[in-house]
Parts: sequence; C-alpha cells; structure tokens
Amino acid sequence: MTPRALAYRLLQKAEQNDQFLNITLDHALSESGLSEADRNLAAALVYGVTEKRLTLDYQVNRLSSRPVRELDLSVKTALRLGLYQLIFLDRIPPHAAINETVSLVPRKLSGFVNAVLRAYTRGGGLCLPIRDEGVAAYLSVAYSVGLPLTEKLLAAYGEKKTESILRAFDRTPPTTLAVNTLKITREELAKKIPDSVLATYAPNGLLVRGAIRSLYGFGEGLFFVQDEASQLCVEALGAEAGEFVMDICSCPGSKSFGSAIRMRNHGQILSLDLHEKKLPLIESGAQRLGITIISTAANDGRNFLSEREASADRVLCDVPCSGFGVLAKKPELRYKNPSASAALPEIQLAILETACRYVKAGGVLVYSTCTIFPEENEENVGRFLARHPEFSLEPFSAGPLSCDKGMLTLLPDEFPTDGFFIARLRRSRKA
Repeated sequence: MTPRALAYRLLQKAEQNDQFLNITLDHALSESGLSEADRNLAAALVYGVTEKRLTLDYQVNRLSSRPVRELDLSVKTALRLGLYQLIFLDRIPPHAAINETVSLVPRKLSGFVNAVLRAYTRGGGLCLPIRDEGVAAYLSVAYSVGLPLTEKLLAAYGEKKTESILRAFDRTPPTTLAVNTLKITREELAKKIPDSVLATYAPNGLLVRGAIRSLYGFGEGLFFVQDEASQLCVEALGAEAGEFVMDICSCPGSKSFGSAIRMRNHGQILSLDLHEKKLPLIESGAQRLGITIISTAANDGRNFLSEREASADRVLCDVPCSGFGVLAKKPELRYKNPSASAALPEIQLAILETACRYVKAGGVLVYSTCTIFPEENEENVGRFLARHPEFSLEPFSAGPLSCDKGMLTLLPDEFPTDGFFIARLRRSRKA
C-alpha cells in the first residue's frame, strides 16, 4: 500500500465514523509496513487534508461542475487529497500528485478527478473569498475554520486578534515532553534526544519531533507527553511532598503524573474520571514512570464523595470543555459548531462546585480548560466566586510567568502552547 492510498482510506474512514484522527492513524501506521519516510508522508497527508478541508472544498466548488456536497465520498476525498498536494506540498511535482491521486479512484470516476485537478493547475493558484465582502467568510476559508466558530472568535476577540489566533493555529507544533525528574534532569535527557529544545516556560518541558515511542528513554519512563500549557497548570496547582491531592477529571493522567513528580513521589493523589475504561491509562502510565502514590477511581465530577469532604490540600478541576484551544493538534475541531458546546459551562460549574467541597480550610483549588472562550473560563470563575465567598482568587507563578490576578489565559499567538485557561483559588482558613 502506498502512503497516498493509506491516507485516502483513513480520511474516508474518519469522515464516515466521525473519529479523531490520532485514534485511527497511529494504529494504521504501525500496521502498514511502510518505511518511516512513507509513514511520515501518510500522516502529513491525513492531518493536512483534515486541517485544510474547508479551504480545499472552496477550490473544488470553484473548479467542479458539481458542488462538494453532491460528490461521492470517494471522489470528494480524492479531490481534497490531490489539491492539498498541489497547493501545500511544494516538494511533490504536480504531475505526480495528480497521477497518484487519480489512480486511487475507480476508473469510471478517474476522468472527473483528473479534470478538476488539472483545472486547478491552469487556474492561477489558490482562490479565496473577497475579504471586503465579508471578513468572517474570508477568514473561515483562508484558515479553514468553520464559519460559526470564526464568527464566535470575531465576537470575542475582534478581527485583528482573531486572525492572529487563527494564524497561530495554522502552525504545526512540536510535541512537548514533561521530563520525569524522579529519574533524570531535563538537561540530561535533552543531551540524549537529538534536536530536542528546552521549553520556554515549563521548567521540565522538552520540545521534540518524531515518533514518541522510538525516543530515548520512553520505555524507561524518563518522560511523558504533556503540552507546555498543561505543565504550567501543574505548576499553578503547586502540589508539595506529603500532601493529599485530588484530580477530579484526570484522564489521560498527565497532570496527576506531573503533580506526583513535583511531590517527589511522596504523599497521595486520587485521580478520578467519569470513564472507568480510561483509568488503566493512568495506572499503566504511572507504572512506566515509577510513580506509586496515585490511586484511581471512576466518578462523575458532579457526584460528591462525602467521605472526602474537606480532606484535600489541593484539588485540580480540569473540566471537560469545548477544546477550542487545541485546534493545531486536533484539526477536526476546526469544523465543530460552538453551539454543540452550549451546555458545557453549566456542567463545568457543577463540577467546580462539587470539587470545591473537597478542599480543606486554607487549601488550593485550580480550575482549568483547554479553550479560549470567556463563558467557559473567566465567566465561570466569576459565577463560582459569587456563590462561594469562602474562596478567593490567588496570585500564582508558573515557571517564569507571574499572574497577579489569579487567572491566566494562554492564547496561542502569544505563547507557544495550546490555548489554555488557569485560575487558582484559595479557601479561607476560617471554619
């Protein structure tokens, strides 16, 4: 199987089943038998076509006698795959991109696919809507983000800032590792992994590219994958050795791991999650890292565990969110309609109000999301504080960052991280 054929099959499968790409792609690549170079090409095609789908469909609608919505999935996928190579991959000759793509579709459809792709090569390049006729429509096509999401960003941030954020989402980020300092220092591990770079903000962060499992130290538990923003959230929580910490929505476990390492593997962490079937991810990850202070249990964050009332020194409430801060890593989210997340702020607030009951007098509560919209972030914290005067925002430091107001929004055009929100609150010491 060629890398284009694999990409063609996976793109159709992902659209049919509405699956996240990383779930299907990693398994398919490992089973493909392709060389490393071909695996890299297949992955680039799958992620690239998904990321640029709206931009590509706009070209199809301009070039084809039939709109995208009327095309068979096999034809639509082939056109997207071919156009992506023609527009965004300079190292692939146009004739190779066209011929290889045409060969993927049944013969009776190949003429149509061939004609559309060759029409693009004669048409003068990429075509976009006229900006002056509608900023939202222009940005939506130019950056391949659904129109409802583009409009929501414009309402929240304005035109200039929205385009800056979208431009940041267009960059392909490196993978960020959190170094397991129970076993090795960040500087020592950096020397062992070629071309790795020390993270700018996270004290234990290391930026790498390539297959994670093949990196030095994976099997020995010298690191785990965790975005720099998530690592800063762990720093904001500030767990100390000997404490009891609760992680309310913990899977896949990176914040629990980071806190355990901060605690020097001394104390206790209770990692909870709604989905019991995900808990083995935490347990196996902790075992690989040599962490022994984490225990797990299944629990809906809105369900109060009375036996844990006022028992925790620190509670992390990293709530389920819309995920609109991670578009660079999860390109499927570019096309998610924000209206699908309308109910989330109430769920988040309910989890936060339950989680706060676990915090002992004088303890710390951290609320975080991987989204950048105020109704899930600052507004939720404001609503919580209005109901809970026993809590107040507390200034904090995370790596070199200082947050005097107790709330921090990491926007991807300002920081080399996921879009992320962190709020640190302290419970009054009064009974």
